[in-house]
Amino acid sequence: MRGYFGIGVEGITKEQNVGTIARSAHSFGASFFFAINPYVDIKGLRKSDTSDAFDHMPYYQYTSPEALELPMKCTLVGVEFTDESIDLPTFRHPTRAAYILGPEMGNLSPQTVEKCHHVVKIPMKFCVNVGVAGALVMYDRMISMGRFAERPVRPGGPLVEYEKPAHVQRRRVRNKSKS
Repeated sequence: MRGYFGIGVEGITKEQNVGTIARSAHSFGASFFFAINPYVDIKGLRKSDTSDAFDHMPYYQYTSPEALELPMKCTLVGVEFTDESIDLPTFRHPTRAAYILGPEMGNLSPQTVEKCHHVVKIPMKFCVNVGVAGALVMYDRMISMGRFAERPVRPGGPLVEYEKPAHVQRRRVRNKSKS
C-alpha cells in the first residue's frame, strides 16, 4: 500500500483505550502514534497493548493542538460525530494522513478541529468507544486504499483468487524461443 498514516488521540482519559488504539494501529501498519494532552500514563497502557506497539512505532506527545507537528504534506483528519462531518464510507483517504480522535466522553477541541483538513464520522446512530472508532477508521483506510480486490457483485467471496503482491525480488527471464 502506498503512503503512510499515523493515528492519535486528544484528551484521552483511559489507559485501556489508548492501549487498544495503539495495538490496532500497530496491527494495521501505522507509521506513528501521537497524543495531545493525554490524561493517562502512557506507560500504563501495556495492560491492553499486548503487541508492545510502542516498541514498533514512534510515539509523540504534545501539550496542545498548537504544538502538534506532523510530517510535511501530511493531512490531518479529525474523527468526530457531527452533522457537518463527512461520512467515512464516502471519504477518499489521503495518501499521507494522520487521524485524530477525541476523548471518551467529549469532542475534539475547537483548536484541533481548526487544524484538520477534513473531519469524518462513522455513520451510526450514536458514538462508539474511541478504540472501536479508531479501528474502524484504520480498517476503512486499508480496504479503500486498494490492498484487496473489489468485492464481488454476488454474496460471498471472490470467484477468482486475488493475487497478493509478492514481496520477493523478481528476476527477468529471457525468452528462449527468440534465439
